[in-house]
Amino acid sequence: MTTAEYADQLKQLDATLRNIEGVLDVDNLRRLKAELEEQASAPDLWDDQARAQEVTSRLAYASGEINRLEKLRGRLDDAHILLELAEAEGDAGSLTEVGSEITILHKAIEELEVRTLLSGEYDPREAVVSIRAGAGGVDAADFAEMLLRMYLRWAERHGYSTEVYETSYAEEAGLKSATFAVKAPYAYGTLSVESGTHRLVRISPFDNQGRRQTSFAGVEVLPVVEQTDHIEIPENDMRVDVYRSSGPGGQSVNTTDSAVRLTHIPTGIVVTCQNEKSQLQNKASALRVLQARLLERKRQEEQAKLDGLKTDSSGSWGDQMRSYVLHPYQMVKDLRTEHETGNPTAVFDGDLDPFIEAGIRWRKQQQMAA
Repeated sequence: MTTAEYADQLKQLDATLRNIEGVLDVDNLRRLKAELEEQASAPDLWDDQARAQEVTSRLAYASGEINRLEKLRGRLDDAHILLELAEAEGDAGSLTEVGSEITILHKAIEELEVRTLLSGEYDPREAVVSIRAGAGGVDAADFAEMLLRMYLRWAERHGYSTEVYETSYAEEAGLKSATFAVKAPYAYGTLSVESGTHRLVRISPFDNQGRRQTSFAGVEVLPVVEQTDHIEIPENDMRVDVYRSSGPGGQSVNTTDSAVRLTHIPTGIVVTCQNEKSQLQNKASALRVLQARLLERKRQEEQAKLDGLKTDSSGSWGDQMRSYVLHPYQMVKDLRTEHETGNPTAVFDGDLDPFIEAGIRWRKQQQMAA
């Protein structure tokens, strides 16, 4: 490739990055970072733990975004300088180095550009994710546990804090259901494209005849409720049941009636939380999940009025969004975007970004078409 062609590519990357910097409002991010640093330095910050965690989480996000943008801007500027030197000295080796750097920059800027597509009302929120075993018996329960690990590993890769609210273990293996929070800005907007039914095809490790088994699990992603949402739940509309936790846990978890089940009587929505030692903590966590589900129900009802459509995530053949095939071949394929990979092991270990980015772009296209 010629020097002029490399220069044109760098010019295009520069324009894209400037557009991203404008959409993400770097100046505002810097002001926000300064304000949060001041709040984080307050000696009484941890007197209110919930507030302290919010401040430190937002500070980590703002710092990470600024560092990411500044690093890309620095690398792009360095590539411009290296190209000028390569042209002035006729250095083929430096020109090759510029080409490699352009490839890296293109991928990094393209990934960052996806963030600018998250413009929904609740996209900037943290996320509450629920996973439920669907059809497929013990294989489905095992699959649900695999998906839980997959999402927790994805969050860990990104340095996002998570909190598991509830894990309901199946009798033989795996999970009946699990609910956890991803405590990072834009976690909801990012993970919301993961909602739907996931399908696993493999030789069942629970079948002594070694037969192939198809199983399903449903994933639900909700935005965390904020004080401004006004999701009030009258006490008379809730039934509160307490019981002893089951499954792995410490002595306080399994020997006291600390687990909490909330039933929202008007809608029939049931939420459980059992992973904290305190009944009060479990009730507070369950209430947050219930509020999130009621907020999502309200959002869906409002959307249904506009387009007459309702989503279905029943956990069976009809609403599949992704297939994980381990036999007779190895493949993970998103049925909406057609994005696929031949490395299921990496996906189950949290390598989800290509699928999530493709899903966000697909959703934006669907919105524009509508």
